[in-house]
Amino acid sequence: MIAVTFDFGQTLAELDLDLLANRVAERGAGLDASRAQGASAAAWAAYGAAKRQGLVAHDAWCTFMRTLLERSGVEPRSAAGDLAEWLWTEQPSTNLWRRPIAGMFELVRDLCDAKVPLGVVSNSEGKLNELCTELGIRDCFSAFADSGVLGIEKPEPAIFEWTAERLRVPTSAMIHVGDAWDADVVGALGVGARAVWFAPSDDRALPEGVLRARDAAEVRAALTRFGL
Repeated sequence: MIAVTFDFGQTLAELDLDLLANRVAERGAGLDASRAQGASAAAWAAYGAAKRQGLVAHDAWCTFMRTLLERSGVEPRSAAGDLAEWLWTEQPSTNLWRRPIAGMFELVRDLCDAKVPLGVVSNSEGKLNELCTELGIRDCFSAFADSGVLGIEKPEPAIFEWTAERLRVPTSAMIHVGDAWDADVVGALGVGARAVWFAPSDDRALPEGVLRARDAAEVRAALTRFGL
């Protein structure tokens, strides 16, 4: 039996940049959501570098957010660090990653209807269960690995092994779908799982056991190629 696991942020739901701009405005700062969109690649690159340096949770998250705010031209620019810290404290109650990515919730529901064992494996802040309940997809998952609850983060093998145990499959029977190369792809390969790299704009060469998908339709096609 094949099981499928999903990262959450930037895989099932993306950062709501309009909400981010509104939240920043609450602190008297200004942010152009369209500029923030253009700064996203640099922010994710900074996040990846932080993870490779061993940073986790607060430190990695704030590295991403501070970079995004700085590169987006937040005004005043000197406030980027303090804003990132405040947004981190607010994240459990107002998760900024809540805009569904086109077609991905529908894919999850289709897999659920087909009785495919499904799980979430996400580096989050401990309130992802509540957010997915709010968004109407929590009941599709039989395993829910939120690093903020478990105290372990991708790419650590333990978070994938914990999920596989609850899905009642070996890790070699899992296909993990995620956007972060280091956390998702490297993490999945490290436990013998296969990976669908949800990377709309990166064309690097892929190792065996990894397929690239740029949208929900390509994720479906990749899962089919992996034998689902």
